Amino acid sequence: MTAKTPGKLEVTITYLEMTNQPDRPAAVIPPGKVAIVRAEQPTLSFYRYLYNTVGEPWMWWFRRQLSDIELEPILSSQENHVYVLYVGGVPAGFAELSLILLEDERQIDLSYMGLIPEFIGKGYGKYLLNWAVDTAWSFSPQRLTVNTCSMDHPSALGAYQRAGFTVYDQRTEFIDDPRDTGLIPATVTVANKHGSPKSQKDSEFGNSDTLIVDFPDRAR
Repeated sequence: MTAKTPGKLEVTITYLEMTNQPDRPAAVIPPGKVAIVRAEQPTLSFYRYLYNTVGEPWMWWFRRQLSDIELEPILSSQENHVYVLYVGGVPAGFAELSLILLEDERQIDLSYMGLIPEFIGKGYGKYLLNWAVDTAWSFSPQRLTVNTCSMDHPSALGAYQRAGFTVYDQRTEFIDDPRDTGLIPATVTVANKHGSPKSQKDSEFGNSDTLIVDFPDRAR
């Protein structure tokens, strides 16, 4: 049997930064039994569960292609912080901060952040994002970065901007469809191409419309 030639997906990637800590109250904890715990050197199986479950609806493919030998050093690094959101004792999402550039460039990257699908639309996304931003600034960086793409949650870009990030670049790339390469189940659809229920988006991030994108320093 011959391998299927992968089709291409057009993906627009938006790069954002934050150079000043937001002037706002600390993240408000949603009601119920909510906790965020750092997973220190998480096991490969636990991390893959989080990454795959959170990211599958949005076609997160990059870490899926890494072998255990490639992924393990990332997870065991003291400069990589994985924080897991628990609701009622159940993993509900995670945020991942990369501090690899902190010492030399005073920069922290919010590498990944998202919720397990069953917890979307209940207010946990805004809390986790604000908490991750507050935690990143506790390390005293000069710059906090994040990126999102056109396959992410429809509210992601607007949520990052409301959290205090501003857009500094935007690029369009063509990637091999991860469903054709076997990294993502073939039955998965690109979630935001088919929309999310309006009630979910509104309850998650308030006004969920994407803010106007402006990147005057794009050539930087």
